[in-house]
Amino acid sequence: MGRKLSKSLLSEANILPSIFPFQNLLSLSLMKIASIIQHLETIAPTYLQESYDNAGLLTGNAAWDCTGIIVSLDATEEVVLEAIDKKCNLIVAHHPIIFGGLKKITGKNYVEKTVITAIKNDIAIYAIHTNLDNVINGVNGKIADKLGLINRQILLPKNNLLKKLITFVPIKEAEQVRNAIFNAGAGHIGNYSECSFNAEGEGTFKGEVGTNPFAGKVGERHTEKEIKIEVIFPAWIENSLIKAMIQAHPYEEVAYDIIALDNVYGQMGSGLVGNLPAPLNEKDFLSRLKDVFGLSVIRHTVLRDRKASRIALCGGAGSFLTGAAIAAGADFYITSDVKYHEFFDANSHLVIADIGHYESEQYSIELLFDILREKFLNFAVLKTGIKTNPVHYF
Repeated sequence: MGRKLSKSLLSEANILPSIFPFQNLLSLSLMKIASIIQHLETIAPTYLQESYDNAGLLTGNAAWDCTGIIVSLDATEEVVLEAIDKKCNLIVAHHPIIFGGLKKITGKNYVEKTVITAIKNDIAIYAIHTNLDNVINGVNGKIADKLGLINRQILLPKNNLLKKLITFVPIKEAEQVRNAIFNAGAGHIGNYSECSFNAEGEGTFKGEVGTNPFAGKVGERHTEKEIKIEVIFPAWIENSLIKAMIQAHPYEEVAYDIIALDNVYGQMGSGLVGNLPAPLNEKDFLSRLKDVFGLSVIRHTVLRDRKASRIALCGGAGSFLTGAAIAAGADFYITSDVKYHEFFDANSHLVIADIGHYESEQYSIELLFDILREKFLNFAVLKTGIKTNPVHYF
């Protein structure tokens, strides 16, 4: 039988006992961590993480039953102890606690202490880092929500994320194969779905001994009227797409081509740029930043005595995008961890506003909570009560 929930846990999960049916309590013991990871990776595939990153399952076992989830910005030892106290065995954090390689685990620093405590208490830690940064509705999308930005675009879109599938199908079966391909996630171009190119032609084949051809006779060349179907798809769905296509295809041996594309993928990449609904003077915009993000201080470049209308942003360390923000015509660039000499890069083209690393990404907790609660409505998903920001202001 499923684990019982205390009133305190129900309260912290924002779930009222009166609307939490008893039978759904079973989901707490039957839900696998793998199912939760699978959902998170439909939102932000690990394929999208940067080469230096370490997103994914860092401790624990995806095959475990999940007893509850704590979402946090950082997975520190305090958060692990909180998870133990709340009887949650999965922490979903934005920042990976293990970033580089661990050569020793002796508890000499906060990373090793966290890993030891997690392993000793069977706590799984899952990190969803730059892959969540690189989707338009991820970390930066949440910041844009808080600022009310409209007409949003990725600041520096990625390329080499798209591929093309080409296959050849008998005319009568073309629709069922197209549907399978679309259902697997292919055929999206911008805000359009089910996009494909189709051309009629003739294919030939001869089944050798031991084959069971769809049409024609073994040992004789057959000519079949076919449709050539071409679709674009994101690279990370390649395996599941091919599997779906082959299952729907009538041929015993399916002919297909996969071609890598250099096209820019406008929905994936670093940073974000958008417009305020109405322009603000620079000081009013800075005041709004302080209110929205609960800031005590903002480090910024010289104000230009202009209206702020177009806003670029990047949660976390984003000085590498200053040039892209300038090229996008931004009036302000909001980010963090800007070094002294990097402030000069504004060069009066815009105002750089460094609001702090934790402060810029603090709403990632809310983002992850919403993603998980929307999918797993009757499951214990809790926001951490611990402020993990190591930086304090005097």
